[in-house]
Amino acid sequence: MSALTCAQQIQEKFGDLVSAPSEFREEIAVRVNDARRIAEVCVFAKHTLGFDFLVDITSVDNYGSEPRFMVVYELYGYGHHCRLRLQTMVSDPPAELPSVTPVWQAANWPEREIFDMMGLRFHGHPDPRRILMWEGCPFFPLRKDFPLAGKASEVPGVAFTQPAPVEGGPFVSVAGGKNTIEREPRSRTPH
Repeated sequence: MSALTCAQQIQEKFGDLVSAPSEFREEIAVRVNDARRIAEVCVFAKHTLGFDFLVDITSVDNYGSEPRFMVVYELYGYGHHCRLRLQTMVSDPPAELPSVTPVWQAANWPEREIFDMMGLRFHGHPDPRRILMWEGCPFFPLRKDFPLAGKASEVPGVAFTQPAPVEGGPFVSVAGGKNTIEREPRSRTPH
């Protein structure tokens, strides 16, 4: 069984709920058009198609577009050695999806990280606490509208009370420039 065959079976089962399979660099992706039903598609992918391993769940902030966020589920089947990517789009707000931890326990930490860094919530998640930022943190630092220098915190003693200086690294580069030396400020700063 190939990943394309699996994707076609998902399309046959769910009809207009999913897009036609797309291929990019020999990887097959299927878009689930209603994020509220992603768990149904995941159950089918695991129990019927044999995608028994959730490799990862990631999110993409398409700041300036609507819907704003894409959530990507990377699946693998040990029995047939195929990979499949499921994608779904979520608006902000409410930016909430059903949790797939009942399908794959491995979804626990990636869903928490997506909540912590992007602010997307997973309904039915068994432990929806933040894992990198402190509880009560009002920010989601991987959103594209979050400033690189950080934001001031109103929680003294828990985090910086002033924006943390980035000082030229590791996520700061200058747009344009004909080479890496001109684009990357750290390369111009003597160490």
